[in-house]
Amino acid sequence: MAARNTRLMHCTPDDLFAVLSDGWLYPVWVVGAARMRDVDPEWPREGARIHHSLGVWPVMIHDETELVEWDPPRRLRLRPEAGILGRGVIRIDVREHGDGIAVTILEEPVSGAASVLPSLLWKPLLTLRNHECLNRLAFLAEGRRQERKARELDHRTRTPEPADGSPSPEALRDVREAGV
Repeated sequence: MAARNTRLMHCTPDDLFAVLSDGWLYPVWVVGAARMRDVDPEWPREGARIHHSLGVWPVMIHDETELVEWDPPRRLRLRPEAGILGRGVIRIDVREHGDGIAVTILEEPVSGAASVLPSLLWKPLLTLRNHECLNRLAFLAEGRRQERKARELDHRTRTPEPADGSPSPEALRDVREAGV
């Protein structure tokens, strides 16, 4: 019985998976992850790990998360381990929805201290946390979409500049039209 959250995002699956593929961004969107210590060079390949810390200084738990399944644009599965807190499973499912995507995150503790607690205790906490995780992930992925659109617009409107440093024909025309 996993904690489950779904959020609509105004971006493409590629935008979302571009964020997920950058292991260094993990503490930006995962509530509780305080800092990154390392990212395996083969991330986001299955079996690769990211190494991060949970908590607030001076009480930090060194954690690592293994990538179990990498199936863009549909699914990501992670297996985080947080010392005495135990191991969990996280699945992120993505499906197209209207002009964006619906992203569902499911998380469940499978070993350690959290797994022996009744779901009545851990499920509401994970649901709240993952609600915020999806909000943060949306800000990152939707921001990538806006950045990509701005680059495309800039590319379409950019005028090639003469290599010799002289004013472009468009600049000269603008000056003549302005009567300068």
